[in-house]
Amino acid sequence: MDLLQKIYEAGVVGAGGAGFPTHIKLNCQVEYFIINAAECEPLLNTDKYLMATKSEEMIKAIEEVSKHIGAKHLIIAIKKKYNKEIGILKDAIERLNSKVQLFYLDNYYPAGDEQMMVYEVTGRSIPEAGIPLDVGAVVSNVGTLVNIHDAMKDKPVTEKYITVVGEVKNPIMIKVPVGISIKECIEAAGGSTIKDYAIIIGGPMMGTIIDDDESDENYIKKTDGSLIVLPKDHYIVERKRKPLKTIINETRSACIQCRYCTDLCHRYLIGHKLRPHKIMRNIGMSEHDAEIMKEALICCECGICELYSCPMGLSPRLVNTYIKGELRKGGIRPEKGSKDIESREMIEYRKIPTTRLMARLDILKYYDQKLDDVKELLPKKVSIPLSQHIGKPAKAIVSVGDNVAKDQLIGQIERNDMGANIHATIDGKVIEVSDKIVILKEDNGVIS
Repeated sequence: MDLLQKIYEAGVVGAGGAGFPTHIKLNCQVEYFIINAAECEPLLNTDKYLMATKSEEMIKAIEEVSKHIGAKHLIIAIKKKYNKEIGILKDAIERLNSKVQLFYLDNYYPAGDEQMMVYEVTGRSIPEAGIPLDVGAVVSNVGTLVNIHDAMKDKPVTEKYITVVGEVKNPIMIKVPVGISIKECIEAAGGSTIKDYAIIIGGPMMGTIIDDDESDENYIKKTDGSLIVLPKDHYIVERKRKPLKTIINETRSACIQCRYCTDLCHRYLIGHKLRPHKIMRNIGMSEHDAEIMKEALICCECGICELYSCPMGLSPRLVNTYIKGELRKGGIRPEKGSKDIESREMIEYRKIPTTRLMARLDILKYYDQKLDDVKELLPKKVSIPLSQHIGKPAKAIVSVGDNVAKDQLIGQIERNDMGANIHATIDGKVIEVSDKIVILKEDNGVIS
């Protein structure tokens, strides 16, 4: 069986982003195979843990993938401050006599952005609305490589390592089945230290926010890697939850056209025609320059403009998100730009230091939290979404009342479709099939 077939059958998707199906992504021939080991969002530790504990698995998977895609350059792009992980990876590379190389990144945000990383490693700017393949590269992250190694041994994606930090009693790294509730993950960290809190699923810059009372109805997916507990009145929470109408009104009254949102935008800096300050001017002055508005389509929503750049506390990110939605409703999609683009001369001087970003976000107090040793959680119930990835949801192939075993295929996608297979993450009985499959563990034939 070939590698892509194994990856397809295992349901591997991008483990740290939007969940692009890996069997589709790796169906290519490229010059560069780049592993994103930056883990650039503040407070995240999952990839560093995987590099420290599964370095050989990573290197073996990189070598195997590179044979399939014909890559000449096998690069792990890692922050040079990760001394421990760098040492472990170097040892693994030497033991395996691998041709994998390390590329060292500075400690800035967003070093882990796919397009920024490709620029750093290759010196090539990806065209507007383009992908790394346009410049001869493909990028996967650390968790994805570990899952590819498992797929090589016919093991599907059923588990995740999750960092739980912030306002919790015992910050911890946990190993959990996909589909476990967020509430159980927080409880594994001893619960929250405060009464009213919100939870960021993902990183503080690009993660999604839920309230504490929603944690029992939200579940870990293949793409999740961290949970951050913060007070409900925290700066990040309040900024991300500000209503669009309020932001538009504030834009009209408070935008000073300082250009910081544009000058610090990394997509602008790598050469893209994305100028958030002009979009904000369009909104603030009720102008209707269609070409300016279309620039919002190439915004990656990294959050720099919203949470760092703007001295007036406005949100170009949310404005761009709204405009993108409206344009897509009208059938307008971003047009791929020319490959003949160059980065702007100030790119090296406008990278945002991660520690400075954390200070601005008011999360420095959580930076030095020591994580307890990894704890494995074995829940009695999981709720596994049929859509945990870009593309079509998987089609359920089990029914209510069926007994299933861990690793059993329960949701399927056709081989050439954009999507990913879904597998049972615990033994048990299927008690619900909807947009998710709910499995309840049985003890000696009795549902527990």
